[in-house]
Amino acid sequence: MRILAISDTHLKGGDIPPTFRGLVDDCDMIAHAGDFTSNECYNAFAATGKLKAVHGNSDNSELKQLLPERLVFETEGIKIGIVHEGSLSIMDTTALRYLALEMGVDVLIFGHIHRPLIEKSDVILICPGSPTEPRQSDPSVVLIDIKDGKILPRIVEIEGKTCGAIDFSRDLEKDR
Repeated sequence: MRILAISDTHLKGGDIPPTFRGLVDDCDMIAHAGDFTSNECYNAFAATGKLKAVHGNSDNSELKQLLPERLVFETEGIKIGIVHEGSLSIMDTTALRYLALEMGVDVLIFGHIHRPLIEKSDVILICPGSPTEPRQSDPSVVLIDIKDGKILPRIVEIEGKTCGAIDFSRDLEKDR
């Protein structure tokens, strides 16, 4: 089982960008942690027949009525939760860990911070970042392979617009 974890796509149109279209095609399931931003974007992901999703704070009222705030599902014997706003800080994930325990999941996928994270303890916390509007990072998604009961997540950087602060930092390094 291969799950593409994605969030914060913030796309206005109905086309999945070619920079990560191949990942969409190659996965068994898409776990979207909210902020599609448009119905067209949601419809493009839903049309794959692979989508599990929640709404985000930037989604319109129609998407907020259609999609839940939290979702729990099981695949390959692993319980997975999806939320959008589980935390406002990538530095302190304590609240996210407690949320995962409250939801009774092995893996909690969350969005909102636009920066990738994988943290493993008694639960696995995953933020895929954003493939289109990253913050303090390059554009990214997370691939989660589940094999023989093992959860194997990895951050995948994709082509696209990088956060301006990262570009500035890289320019400073080049000038040294």
